[in-house]
Amino acid sequence: MDMAKKKIGKYVHRMPVSNKYRPINKSKYKGDPTNIIFRSSWEKIVFKYCDLSPAVLQWSSEEFFVPYRSPFDKRIHRYFPDVWLKYRNKDGIITQSVLEIKPKKYTKMPPKPKRVTKDWKYTTEQYIINQAKWEACEAYCKKRDYKFQIITEDVLKHWSTIQPL
Repeated sequence: MDMAKKKIGKYVHRMPVSNKYRPINKSKYKGDPTNIIFRSSWEKIVFKYCDLSPAVLQWSSEEFFVPYRSPFDKRIHRYFPDVWLKYRNKDGIITQSVLEIKPKKYTKMPPKPKRVTKDWKYTTEQYIINQAKWEACEAYCKKRDYKFQIITEDVLKHWSTIQPL
C-alpha cells in the first residue's frame, strides 16, 4: 500500500486537466456544443474567451482534421487543431483563424543535454512531430485564407496580446 502511494504521488503533478466545456453561447459553437473537451487549463481559457468575446462570431474545437506525414513512420496521420474561430478583427473585417495551444517547450528544439534522458527524447520527438503537423496546417490554412497561430503560456500570460483578436 505504501509503495502504491509513492508511485501515485510521483505522477500526480503530471495528470492532465481534462473535462467538458459547457458554452454559454451555444449558437456560436460550430459542431456539437455538448461534446467540447478541453485537455488543459490553457485550452479552457481560450474556449471561454471564444465563447464570451463579442468579436468571436463562431468557433469550434477539434472539429476538423488536417492530414500530415509523420517524419518517423512516414505514414499519413490526422492532426486535429485545438481551435478554429471566425471573428471580426479590430478593423471590422471578418477573419478566420486556427489556433494550437501548446507548451512552449514543445515549440522549440530542446538543447541536447550531457546525458540523454527519456524526457529529452520524448520532448525532441514531440517537437519534430509538431513541426510536421504545423507545416501541414499552415499549408491548409493558406489555401483557405485562414491565419494559423500557436498559443503558448507566454501569450496566455498576457492575454491581451493574442493577435489579431
